[in-house]
Amino acid sequence: MESNKKSSKASSALSLKKEIGLMEAITMVVGVVIGSGIFFKASSVFKNAGTPTLGILAWIVGGIITIASALTIAEIAAAIPKTGGIFVYLKELYSEKWAFLFGWVQAVIYVPGVAAALSIVFVTQATYFIALTAVQQKVLAIFMIFFITFINMLSTKLGSKVQFISTIAKLIPIFVIIIFGLIKGEANSMAASSVASTSTGLAGFGAAILGTLWAYDGWVGVGNMAGELKNPKKDIPRSIIIGLTVIIAVYILINLAIVNIMPVADVIASEKAASDAAVILFGNSGAALIAAGIMISIFGALNGYLMTGVRVPFAMAQDNLFPFAKFFGKISDKFGTPINALLFEAILASLYVLSGSFETLTNLAVFAVWIFFVMTVYGIFILRSKHKNIERPYKVPLYPIVPIIGIAGGIYILVSTLITSTSYALFGLAITALGLPVYLFLKRKK
Repeated sequence: MESNKKSSKASSALSLKKEIGLMEAITMVVGVVIGSGIFFKASSVFKNAGTPTLGILAWIVGGIITIASALTIAEIAAAIPKTGGIFVYLKELYSEKWAFLFGWVQAVIYVPGVAAALSIVFVTQATYFIALTAVQQKVLAIFMIFFITFINMLSTKLGSKVQFISTIAKLIPIFVIIIFGLIKGEANSMAASSVASTSTGLAGFGAAILGTLWAYDGWVGVGNMAGELKNPKKDIPRSIIIGLTVIIAVYILINLAIVNIMPVADVIASEKAASDAAVILFGNSGAALIAAGIMISIFGALNGYLMTGVRVPFAMAQDNLFPFAKFFGKISDKFGTPINALLFEAILASLYVLSGSFETLTNLAVFAVWIFFVMTVYGIFILRSKHKNIERPYKVPLYPIVPIIGIAGGIYILVSTLITSTSYALFGLAITALGLPVYLFLKRKK
């Protein structure tokens, strides 16, 4: 496959260190995906599903759709093991313009917006242990963003080690709830025939699946780090598949445990079902356990989002497809990390924390991001038809059935969002379109 020769030569002298092994890559996948959703999503999924059995089935179906997309993109990632992930795949399989529009949304809105949202949820949980005013919460949120940024500026290896430790730590309270909930739970809600639901039939079950799909989001970020993996062609597919298998099992088991601890009607009524389940099992100390678990979980997710997300504007700058490309494409001589791109994302995230508009911005960007995600999954057909001779160390099994399942799931998310959140979807498209004049300006300058 052809690449921009000038950018390749320019970047050859400056390359990120290959410091990330398979275990760090797996914990990157698990750590980014398992954030706060695992602790708060149970009520909406069971409410929409209609029965406890359908609620668990929704998590399974959501996992199948996710793993189908993962198995597909893993082949593309192994064939194109370059820093930048989806940005690079879109550039190689579609065009530079599509790649830029994706990178624009990711770099300017989605990654810093998600980082801002996670930092706010982190400090909200911290108020369980210490009283904080609204101003103090924002200061602590910004401190956390820059603290994690500083870690990743010092060393990618250090950032990946932090990811490994935080992922293991966050799984401890989750496994405690799973083990004790399945053994000691007395509610046995799976025997319930139905629950109060605002939706019925296929619509309700569809809404439940949609909720699980958002909870599974984030795994593709490991592809952004391809240039820093020791063996990207093998480790990207392995980390995605192993990581998602762990995540799907954890999601299904913790939801089974929760409905075994609490009557499903109580699960639906609760905004923090996992915390309430822990209180039933362990008393007030259980609430402290989960509050700490949520903070560790979010810390790991925040580290993962910043670590992987910053590679998109960096890759764009290396290809001269980002404003002030020389500045944002710089690699630190001392640390071997993309320090300017890291600082850029941290400053944007901090501004979103101060403005309070980050949640709206990420909602606007989500629809656009999923358009590019579906395009990437479809890209497997382009890869196999137009680039037959490219080395593929991994191939998606049961082709073309698996990619079609992934595409169908992505289209479902887009259609559902368009119907239920039309204004967000349209504004998201508008924000994406704002990238076009920036792209044309950069091309003219080039």
